Amino acid sequence: MSLLLKAVTTARHIVHKVPVRNLNLLEFQSKDLLQKYGVAIQQFKVLDNSKADAEVVKTFECPEYVVKAQILAGGRGKGTFDNGFKGGVHITSNKSEVLSLTQQMIGNRLITKQTPKSGILVNKVMVARSINITRETYLCILLDREHNGPVLIASPAGGMDIEAVAEETPEKIKTVPLDIGKPIPESTLLEVAKFLEFKGDSVKRCAEEIQKLYTLFKAVDAVQIEINPLAETDNGEVISVDAKLNFDDNAQFRQKDIFSMDVTEEESDPREVEAAKYNLNYVAMDGNIGCLVNGAGLAMATMDIIKLNGGEPANFLDVGGGVKEDQVAKAFEILTADPKVKGILVNVFGGIVNCATIANGIVAASKKLQLNVPLVVRLEGTNVNQAREILKNSGLPIQTASDLDDAAHKAVAALN
Repeated sequence: MSLLLKAVTTARHIVHKVPVRNLNLLEFQSKDLLQKYGVAIQQFKVLDNSKADAEVVKTFECPEYVVKAQILAGGRGKGTFDNGFKGGVHITSNKSEVLSLTQQMIGNRLITKQTPKSGILVNKVMVARSINITRETYLCILLDREHNGPVLIASPAGGMDIEAVAEETPEKIKTVPLDIGKPIPESTLLEVAKFLEFKGDSVKRCAEEIQKLYTLFKAVDAVQIEINPLAETDNGEVISVDAKLNFDDNAQFRQKDIFSMDVTEEESDPREVEAAKYNLNYVAMDGNIGCLVNGAGLAMATMDIIKLNGGEPANFLDVGGGVKEDQVAKAFEILTADPKVKGILVNVFGGIVNCATIANGIVAASKKLQLNVPLVVRLEGTNVNQAREILKNSGLPIQTASDLDDAAHKAVAALN
């Protein structure tokens, strides 16, 4: 598989590589973004069991309707609700059935292979116009380090696992480096459309859709837009049927409307949601030693060395490079909110981070929370001597460590 397609896989599954909390958009929210930039999608409406639902359905004329529960999980079509109703996706040509279907979904928990055992509460249902797809293609635009900018990936083999296509039929993959400062040239658009095996008038329609997607990509600070499938219908339409969008977290300050749509009510752990409000990356684990670290790599190394010393980490918590005292205090609140945490290990390397800031935050949080579990702190880097004095003069029973191995050993020993 090429490095570029590995980049697609990495972007799609990065949460499994490094624990971070990503911006979550429901299907209808992604479609709404596409629609705002003129991208052709299925017409849709959103129902929420309000009094307005009946009027919405009454005025929404379609030959056939697709009714889809809106949750952040796959496998909805084969899922089951906690009230016994089967299927989070239904197709009907009978308008009178639409409200009945939605009422059996909204307010109930949908259980699929990708949800917690208790399922996820359905608050909204998307009702879309069903389309007759005659052919499915694949299109992706992503930022790629190898090319130092955006790249378009296209394949006429859509509707399937793109990694498998790349492995088995690499000739069906086309990659095109793009200029971030300019629209895609018309000649390139037509070339890609023909590679996707569009014919006749559909070639131009496809080219126009690709340009619109690239305009959207740049306007919303996306790092990836994956359309699978980019479909051709029986009446010649070219429609983005399913879209996955990833955004640059660093652009949150200028994409406030998009980031405000972030779906948090479905998170399995409310501590992750609270941590994200303070720009902290938190993921709960099964152990009993809470970890507070700056940097994802150092956090993962800390968890590894805890295990090597016979302990078990209770979490991944990365406070990042620009951490302030209030964030340290919030991190301690989140750590101590976990009843499994019987000890805390702080491991900070002060490059960008000021160790004195960390130390002041630790002392303030420990006093405010009246911390009653063992606390081991290893600090190194900027203002480390000042930080050690702050800890020493705090009057708190804080154990300091000379290095990471010493810190892990003391943290595990404190529990024993």
